[in-house]
Amino acid sequence: MSHSTTTTHDLFIVPAERWGATRNVFAALGGLGLVGGIVGFVTDRGQFFHSYLTAFVFVLTVCLGLLFFVMVQHVARAGWSVALRRLAEVGAACVPVLALLFLPILAGMGDLFEWAHRDAVSHDPLLQHKEAYLNPAFFIIRAAIYFLVWILLARYFLRRSLSQDADRDPMTTVRLQRRAAPGIVLFAFTLTFMGFDWLMSLSPHWYSTIFGVYVFSGSALSSFAFLALASISLRRAGHLRHTFRTDHFQDLGRWMFAFSIFWTYIAFSQYFLIWYGNLPEETIYYVNRSVGTWGKGGLFLAVGHFAVPFVLLMSRWTKRRPGFVAGMAVWILLIHYWDIYFMVMPKAHPEGIRFHWLDAACLVGVAGVFLAVFAHRLRGRALVPVGDPRLPESLALEHLY
Repeated sequence: MSHSTTTTHDLFIVPAERWGATRNVFAALGGLGLVGGIVGFVTDRGQFFHSYLTAFVFVLTVCLGLLFFVMVQHVARAGWSVALRRLAEVGAACVPVLALLFLPILAGMGDLFEWAHRDAVSHDPLLQHKEAYLNPAFFIIRAAIYFLVWILLARYFLRRSLSQDADRDPMTTVRLQRRAAPGIVLFAFTLTFMGFDWLMSLSPHWYSTIFGVYVFSGSALSSFAFLALASISLRRAGHLRHTFRTDHFQDLGRWMFAFSIFWTYIAFSQYFLIWYGNLPEETIYYVNRSVGTWGKGGLFLAVGHFAVPFVLLMSRWTKRRPGFVAGMAVWILLIHYWDIYFMVMPKAHPEGIRFHWLDAACLVGVAGVFLAVFAHRLRGRALVPVGDPRLPESLALEHLY
C-alpha cells in the first residue's frame, strides 16, 4: 500500500468500539463526580458551590479556548493547523452541555456572591452604586447572552466545516474566514464580561480593567494543552498516525510556550499596576491572597505558570517529543486549574489554603461529562476536515528549524 493510500484511508478512520468505551469511562467518572457533588451539597453547601464554580470555570475556559483556536486559525488563513482543527471544532461545540452544568451556579448565587443579598447591598454604599449591573436578574440575562453567543459561534463553525467534508466547496473556507473576524470580537466581549461576572464579582469591592485579558490568556493556553493531549492520545491509540505529524506537536509546543509568556505578561502587568497605584480598593485582591498559605500558593502559581513552561518548552528538541509535549500539556492544565482555584477559593477560606474532597469530586464530575460529550461527538465523523482545501498543506507540514 502506498503512503498516499495509507494517508487517505487514515483520514477517514473514526473510532468506534474503542472510542465508545472511552466515552463510557468518561461518562461514568462524570456521573460519580456529580453524585459526590450532590452529597457534598447536602453536607457542606458553601464548600460545594465554591468547588463547583472552580471546576466549571476551568472546564469552560478550556472549551472557549478551543473556540478561539478555531476562529483565529480561520482569520489567519493558517494551513498548518487544519489537521488539528476538527478536534477544536468538536470540543468548542460542547458548550451546550456546559450551559446545562451552569444551572447549579445560578442556584448558588446567594452562597457565592455577596451582592446577591439584599441586606448586604442595603448596608454597603459601593454595592448600591454597582447594583444596576450586579443584581441577580441582570446576571442571569448576561449569562444567557454569553452562552447563546458561544453556542451559535461553535455550532456555525462546526456545521460549515462538516458540510465542507461532503461538498468540498472551497468557498466555504472563504465564508468561514469572513465570519471568524466578527466572531472573535463577540468572543472577546463575552469572555471578558464572563470573567467580570463569575470571578471578579466574587470580591465586588475589587476591580481590574485587565482581568478579562488575564482570563483569556489562561483560557487560550489551556486549550492548546488540551489539543496536544487529544491529538497525542488519538495517535497513540492508532488513529490518524499519518496525519498528526511531529511538526504539529512542535507548533502546539510553540503556542504553549508563547501563551505562557503572554499569561505572565498580563499577570505581572495587573500586579505591578495595582502595587504601584497602592489604592485600597485595588490592593485588597492581593492582600487577601497573601494571608497564610495563600502567599506560597501565589508563588507556586508564578513559578508553575511561567518558569516551568518557559524553561522546558524553550528547546526545539523538547517540542518535537510527543511524550514530553503531553507531559507539559498535563502540567499546564493542572496549573490552569490552580489559577482558577486561586481566584475563587480565598473567598471561601480566607485564612489559608484548605483542600477539600469536593474540589476533586466537582472537577471529575464536570470534566468527565465534558470529555464524554467530546468523545461522543467525535464518533461517526472524519477526525480532520477532509474538505478543507488547505488540508494537503497541513499534512505536508515540515519544519526545518
